Amino acid sequence: MRTQVKTRILGKDLEVSEIGFGCMGMTHTFGAAADKKEMTRILQGAVDEGYTFFDTAEVYVSDDGSNEHNEDLVGSALEPYRNKVKIATKFGIAFSNNGFLYDTHPKKVRSSLETSLRRLRTDYVDLYYLHRYNPEDSIEEIARTMSQLIDEGKILHWGISTVSEEVIRRAHQVCPVTAIQNQFSLLHRQMEAPLSLYEELGIGLVTHYPLAKGFLSAAYDKNMVFPEGDWRGRMKLFSENGQDKNQVVIEMLHRKAQEKMQLPHKYRLPICLLRAAMSFRFREHGSTSAWWRTQVPQTLS
Repeated sequence: MRTQVKTRILGKDLEVSEIGFGCMGMTHTFGAAADKKEMTRILQGAVDEGYTFFDTAEVYVSDDGSNEHNEDLVGSALEPYRNKVKIATKFGIAFSNNGFLYDTHPKKVRSSLETSLRRLRTDYVDLYYLHRYNPEDSIEEIARTMSQLIDEGKILHWGISTVSEEVIRRAHQVCPVTAIQNQFSLLHRQMEAPLSLYEELGIGLVTHYPLAKGFLSAAYDKNMVFPEGDWRGRMKLFSENGQDKNQVVIEMLHRKAQEKMQLPHKYRLPICLLRAAMSFRFREHGSTSAWWRTQVPQTLS
């Protein structure tokens, strides 16, 4: 039976499934790229279950030497469903050993978009995010480029990730911003402060990492050894000290989950957190597990 997934509106008119599908981990950040056939099956199964919002980026490329591009995977899998789904991708950065390399010159933005369109096998992007903002760049110039691309029909909406309230206001004055994407979880609550700004301007908030990169699922302990290429192996949050420091949060959430949910023990905590996250505008879930695709919407309903 098809799962009933509710929808929400981002900005003025971008209607998306209440739970989005973050595709990054399929090829990037969490170790070697996953099996392409299996990931294709999961992505297409998600559409069949009612998910309509899929998130990727031009820099989500595998770190294992296979050079698997996330946009290629998403474009190939979702091509038969293009008229049923909304696709978000991102521009503006590249990775280096010293951190981010920024390039938001209009010519570069257009070149990035053309490459993304080719990989995604589409002629437009539903939501085009500035992945990171360099304060040395003009947000007004970036917004003007977005306005031009919207007029040309190559993007339908635009958004920004990880920026200050002042930058959002400046950008929004030039070209209305549809969505802000930022990390939000019970361990990262900085996004609570600007919620009133989003309400004022009519901007949607898309939250990512609501389980703090999996930490709040309690699936990992201090003895966990992450596979090569999984960035979490280098994060303080997953170190022995980080585990000890935040254990009180895990214990509290387990108690609350057990009080509210009648689910197998290992699923109570993530579902409880998902329900909490849904009190905000929108959340994005990234997973390579088919279980989440069918069980999460049923439990949240």
